[in-house]
This record gives sequence, structure tokens and C-alpha cells, in this order.
Amino acid sequence: MTLKLTPMEQRLLGKQGLTVSSLGLGCMGMSEFYGATDEAESIRTLERSLELGMNFWDTADMYGPYLNEELLGRFLRGRREEVVLATKFGFTRDPNTPGSRGLNASPKYVASACDASLKRLGTDVIDLYYMHRLDPLVPIEDTVGAMAELVQQGKVRYLGLSEVSSDTLRRANAVHPISAVQSEYSLWSRDVESSLFPALLELGVGFVPYSPLGRGFLTGQVKSLDDLAPDDFRRGLPRFQPEHFQKNLELLDAVRAIASAKGCTPGQLALAWVLAQGTDFAPIPGTKRVAYLEENAGAATLTLTPPELARLSALSGLVSGERYSEAGMRMIQRS
Repeated sequence: MTLKLTPMEQRLLGKQGLTVSSLGLGCMGMSEFYGATDEAESIRTLERSLELGMNFWDTADMYGPYLNEELLGRFLRGRREEVVLATKFGFTRDPNTPGSRGLNASPKYVASACDASLKRLGTDVIDLYYMHRLDPLVPIEDTVGAMAELVQQGKVRYLGLSEVSSDTLRRANAVHPISAVQSEYSLWSRDVESSLFPALLELGVGFVPYSPLGRGFLTGQVKSLDDLAPDDFRRGLPRFQPEHFQKNLELLDAVRAIASAKGCTPGQLALAWVLAQGTDFAPIPGTKRVAYLEENAGAATLTLTPPELARLSALSGLVSGERYSEAGMRMIQRS
């Protein structure tokens, strides 16, 4: 079944006026992490994204590092107003040391990181600026205070946080209104429902699920580790390891069965489930290929029935393995 694409619904994130397409685009893989990159295909994907109305784009200074922001900056030259542009700061990387990771959310660094991102993106203002991860050495009030100054200076329109706890969100929001929180969320990553969602509802903060397709697993395209490039970072994630992978295939088989009955792809079904969880949810499935982008866009045309939603929700009990390595999980606030 080929789904007919329609104009993309717009959704409001937060109470400050940030309006985005119901499905956005995660741009990270265009520059790193998911095997070989192809700038020409990435450019075609960005162009097609705008044609489909998917104008909410997500990047970060650490993707590349820096290469992803530079790519978007080149593409957006002369057409910046067509996109709601989100980027992030907080991770530090040494371009000369592969795999290096640090955290810095000090007020001084916030200001310098924003200026550097503005330059790479070729713009005077960032629509949504996220703290990528909490810096345990810096009070959230200090970080958000510095982010608020960027809003006052006209360099940033709206503020966001990524992978934070409800307590951190409340403390941050008391300094300056937060429009959106980003976290991994999908049929196989639902830990934030109990820990974060009540605070989002209480404060009127929008939610941006990243990896809503389970790092591509829920599309059914990854049948074994052999399907991943040698430098694909998923090779190091617990859920893709042999002791967990086969168990997770049980969940995928169930998704496939429901998708077949629905007349859509497993990926479209998984995305439609995320979209149905809230009217202030704007998932950002990542892709670097036009074909997958068009498939993702089809999810916005699906309406799932209550029994279908219930069947899909029940599958989360089949998930095996953590979503990040031990080091990665230490950077995530979970309560």
C-alpha cells in the first residue's frame, strides 16, 4: 500500500509559540555515526524534506563534530526562513581524538558555543537551542540563565533540554520557560513516561522524541550486525548485541504483523504510534536518504485504532538491553 502524502500537520511545542511540523528530521546521520556519508544524497533529502513540509530540523555542534551544522548552513544559504532550526550544545569533542567525549554547560561555554553554531549555520538566530546533556559540575540554573541571555540578545528564540529528569526540568523552567525536552522515545524506549511525562504536562512543555524508530531497528532493515557498516555506532549499543538482538526481533516480528494487517511498513506503524501519544509530540526520525524520508512522511497519514494502539503499547515488555552503553547511560538523567 502506498500512502498518499498530505500537507504536514503543525504542532505547538510549549507555551511560548514554537510551532513545528508534526514530523521533523534528525540530520545527525548525514555527517557521522551511521556508516558512509553522501553529501549529494543528503542535500536531496533536505530538499525533499521541505517539499513534504517536514521543516523541523535537528542538528548539534557535536555531530561531525561541526560538519552537520556546516552542511545545513550551506544548504540554507538564502532560504533560512523555510526551516525551524534546532541545534544543541554541551558535548565537547576533540576532532583529533576519535571517540572523545566531555561535557561543558558553563555560562561562558554556552555563549561561545552558540556564537560558533550561529557562524557554522550561517544564521543570526537559532529557533530552538538545547542543552544536549546536563553538566554535573554546573547548576542547571546557571546554564539556563546563560541560555536566557541568548534569548534576550536575539540569538535564540526558544530553549530546550535533552535527557533531563523532571526535577531538572522544573528547576530550569523556573529560570526561563522551556519550550521542549528531547529524549529517546519509541516502542522500545519508554522509560521517560513515568519519570518525565508528568512534569511535561504540569509545565506545558513540548516533547521531541529522537530515535523514534529505535535506531532504525523498528523499520526491519537491520536483521543482524552484519547489516551495519564497521564504523556504525549501533555496533556498540547493548540492544544490538547478540544476547539482546534475537529477543528484540520478537518485538519487531509483532510490529511487522500489525503493519501487514494495516497496509503500511513497520517503520510507519512505529512512527504513527509515537505521534499518537500526544498532540505536543514532534518526533524527529533521522535519515540521510530520500526513500526513507518519504516512507517516514507516510506515517503522518496513518490513524491507529484504540485496539491497535493497545497492541503496540503492550509490546514494550519484549525489549531487551539498555539503550546506551554504561558510559552513555551515566550521562542520562532517569528520575
